[in-house]
Amino acid sequence: MSNKSKLLLILIVFLSALLRFWRLDSYPALNADEAAIGYNAYSLIQTGKDEHGNPWPIHFQSFNDYKPGLYFYLVLPFVKVLGLTELAVRIPGALLGVGTVIVLYFLVRELFRNERLAVLSSIFLTISPWHIHFSRGGWEVNVATFFMTLGLWLFLKGLKNSKFFLISILFFVLSLYTYHALRVVVPLLILGLGLIYSKEIKANLKRIVASGLIALVLLLPLGLDFAKGEARSRVAGVGLFADPGPLSRINEQRGNHGNFEGLGARAIHNKAVNYSLAFVQNWAQHFSGEFLFVSGDAIQRNKVPETGQMYLIDFVLLMIALAAVARGSNRGWAAILLWLLLAPTAAALTFQSPHALRAQNMVIPLVVISAYGLLTILKWMGGFSRFKVLGYIAIGVVMVWSFARYQHMYWVHMAKEYPFSSQYGVRELLKFVSEEAQGYNKIIVTDRYDQPYILFAFYLKYPPQKFQENHTLTPRDKFGFSTVTSFDKYEFMPINYDSVQPQNPGCLIVGTDGEIPPEANIIKKVYGQNGYLYFEAVAN
Repeated sequence: MSNKSKLLLILIVFLSALLRFWRLDSYPALNADEAAIGYNAYSLIQTGKDEHGNPWPIHFQSFNDYKPGLYFYLVLPFVKVLGLTELAVRIPGALLGVGTVIVLYFLVRELFRNERLAVLSSIFLTISPWHIHFSRGGWEVNVATFFMTLGLWLFLKGLKNSKFFLISILFFVLSLYTYHALRVVVPLLILGLGLIYSKEIKANLKRIVASGLIALVLLLPLGLDFAKGEARSRVAGVGLFADPGPLSRINEQRGNHGNFEGLGARAIHNKAVNYSLAFVQNWAQHFSGEFLFVSGDAIQRNKVPETGQMYLIDFVLLMIALAAVARGSNRGWAAILLWLLLAPTAAALTFQSPHALRAQNMVIPLVVISAYGLLTILKWMGGFSRFKVLGYIAIGVVMVWSFARYQHMYWVHMAKEYPFSSQYGVRELLKFVSEEAQGYNKIIVTDRYDQPYILFAFYLKYPPQKFQENHTLTPRDKFGFSTVTSFDKYEFMPINYDSVQPQNPGCLIVGTDGEIPPEANIIKKVYGQNGYLYFEAVAN
């Protein structure tokens, strides 16, 4: 590694850290999933049990969605040192987001022996909208992608020095303990790598088999926990077979046949065919231009206004790179393309597609290919010295403008255009509740916004032991989630003011702007950092 590369990598890491840590404690607003991670870590520190009284779980019950537990444990020491704060919950994700930028440099250098491509790939990941978005929060997927990237790099190192195979397997295993989707993608990637590098693997078969056996032992607790059924419930709730659409289509198609139950109708129109087609369609949607380059995910929490998962210029770079790769024979591209093809597999097995969160590991192969596209253009321009400087300036202007526009949309427009993409206003509400509203015997709060109970427990730092003893999870709703409707003096319900107000004299009622009539005794209007009015508090 040359001194120039070292300096460039240091500058890249500095920029990566700046983009991921700037205002990390306040923007975007803490969401319910992050609050659950923080509060459960806090509960473990205080009691050795999660919020529902389960001792040191592998999957956290949380909203009955049974989240993989490794990120909770990564957060735990930060909560211990920094207290129950937004920053404590988000530091591991941001830190390992920066770590992925560093690991990618070494991965690309190992794959291609190309210093310039390694540097460009790290730069592209540093400024990637997809990667920045999920690095700036308590997103387990970002940490899982770090483990997966590190595991692949160490696997490649192991092809030359077999002692790295065991370390590689350890990080692949950690990715499986971190995020559901990688439990599909990582095993498939390992199988594919076995085919690509079969010659080297045969030469190190004993060490690899030993590493595999150790991996199976390490995965045994995960497998046993998954076999209980609770951890599978969330997967089933969002799985492809939970979507009744293909089943309805089968009935519709068979209805067009003279004999509804005839052999021909059943052979052509059945679950195997229709759900397979749904899977392929879901998979292909992750490669659509609208998703990747124009508007991104349909879910507002996972996106920035008028911004794709990548930049528009990446479309050109990807096309040029793929054309150049097609003419080459480097096995490194086989590994990168294999990863790209497998990356959305788990997301395609759910009925919400395309899905930026579940397919986030796509960003790694995509930025490598895109960086290679730029490198290819720069090589072409080297043969036209007359226009080289002009070309460099044009490319630089387009990339800087694209990045600057994305940053503008993220910091200025995201919270205003998507005011319900996260729990904006809740921190401000809890500041009012904790400082000025503790004299009320009962506080009734609207449940219009996602899982309010966990945000109350988080910001109030409510004693976990008391919470464990005095709450009940509701049955699962149609989406597979449960919630807590009350604990202590806090109740969470839809606010029908005309019925709630007469039945609860002397309490504080907190509703949204549309739930509280203007003639009510409003003592506090709560605005989020985006200037949006979220809550109105009524002294009843």
